[in-house]
Amino acid sequence: MMPRPVTTGTPVYRSAEGADAVRRRYRAALADWPVPAQQITVPTGQGDTFVLACGPADAPPVLALQGSGANTAMWRHQIGTWARDLRVYAVDVIGEPGLSAPSRPPLESDAHARWLDEVTSGLGLAEVAMVGVSLGGLLAIDYALRRPGRVSRLALLSPSGIGRRRTRVVVAALALRPFGEAGRRRLLRYLLGPATPGRPTDSALPLLIFRHFRPRTTGIPTFSDARLAGLTMPVMVMLGGRDRMLDSHGTARRLSAAAPHAVVRLLPEAGHLLPDPAVPVRDFLLGGGQ
Repeated sequence: MMPRPVTTGTPVYRSAEGADAVRRRYRAALADWPVPAQQITVPTGQGDTFVLACGPADAPPVLALQGSGANTAMWRHQIGTWARDLRVYAVDVIGEPGLSAPSRPPLESDAHARWLDEVTSGLGLAEVAMVGVSLGGLLAIDYALRRPGRVSRLALLSPSGIGRRRTRVVVAALALRPFGEAGRRRLLRYLLGPATPGRPTDSALPLLIFRHFRPRTTGIPTFSDARLAGLTMPVMVMLGGRDRMLDSHGTARRLSAAAPHAVVRLLPEAGHLLPDPAVPVRDFLLGGGQ
């Protein structure tokens, strides 16, 4: 049975009607999931957390954390590749437009690490590899630094928290706001990069989320060089050279200096949302590359 998102008063959506529209579309996407999946509700101190488990139960476990303004549906085009050899637990991050609680504790605190403690314990995972994109990458880094003994490998896709955030995003959002649905569509392409076959930018769900979801307005913390040096487990990072949201080149430089064992792949023509990271991420998580 689908979990019912916990109501805490957090303004995650602009209206109750908008929240219902996003959830209906999301449930439809889950009902048409390309591989067999188990829907799990994990109770935590932040509220219920929705997890979609795919792949062989005895395969190496992977926890996948989506970015801000997204949910587990973003893994649709990777899951077929990953679920053949991995047990993937795709987690709807709290405070985002999924089916988990709308709680948004401060990103600079240890609250998300404690939340992930409860999620992994609830799933019976003593140690797990992690995949995180954008905000999910920040949360994965934070957890790996606070709980290094619980994270075996770390795959990061356009992670926040390392390179600086680009201020031109705000200018673009203000310029396109008066153009309604067409403006939202253009802004989404601008932020994520050009659409390619099978990309979430081709779907109605991101546009529906963009219309009704209230993104976080608090600042995104930046990890210090000293903290990044604490990433001692195998790390792979994939970045888009034309990322309009984050300074990907700065991310590559900082991480290569602080954690020289990390494998950093900069895709020159890609934007914030990478075209198809399924195979390199799978290979890395199975022990390739490091």
